[in-house]
Amino acid sequence: MGKLTVRALSAVLWVVLAGTAFVQVLMVWTLAGGNDPEDGSLPLTALRVIAILGMVSVQVALVCVGRLLTMVRRGTVFSHAAFRYVGGVIGAIVAIALLWFVVTVINAPGQREDPGVTLIMGGIGVAILGVALIVLVLRMLLAQAVARDVQAARMQAELDEVI
Repeated sequence: MGKLTVRALSAVLWVVLAGTAFVQVLMVWTLAGGNDPEDGSLPLTALRVIAILGMVSVQVALVCVGRLLTMVRRGTVFSHAAFRYVGGVIGAIVAIALLWFVVTVINAPGQREDPGVTLIMGGIGVAILGVALIVLVLRMLLAQAVARDVQAARMQAELDEVI
């Protein structure tokens, strides 16, 4: 990966991380301070809490991708340490999907006249889980690459002994 690409992705990660943190602080402040201009009904409060938890999940994924990016920059991404961060990304995506399903359930009673909205929202949740499965497949590819890298290092060591 080129230096420009790594720097650009790093900048995007920092901007999104800062933006989600800013929005989280505002939402927590609104919930805790009772400055809510709405009627304070349970679904609205629940949706705000879910949004805060969703942003935490996004932040976990961003930090994990940032750590992987650091490993790419150092040339150490093909190691067993990378699996922890890829697992973090997978877990964050699954958490986001589960939170989306909760939003779908909360929203469903209001969609009795148009159940297609609930079906579409459910489909979006399944698509989010699909992204987690794609990252899981990429994790398996990383495992193969790490195994090949270890094998190549062992063969290089044997070759060095022969020479």
